[in-house]
Amino acid sequence: MSKLNRIKAVLAEQEKTSKWLAGQVGKSACTVSKWCSNTVQPDLNTLDKIAKLLDVDVKELLNNTEKE
Repeated sequence: MSKLNRIKAVLAEQEKTSKWLAGQVGKSACTVSKWCSNTVQPDLNTLDKIAKLLDVDVKELLNNTEKE
């Protein structure tokens, strides 16, 4: 499976932890860890909430999957 999200990278850029994000979105640290490792993906509502918490556009949390 390809990497679909950039949550881990954006957290690192903003010097925030996955534990912090878990607390903010009301999910377990294990769930956020799976998002960060691209094992599973957050649903669209949660992705929108993450974008707002990190003050970024949702597009910044997604990897471009189009081939150039």
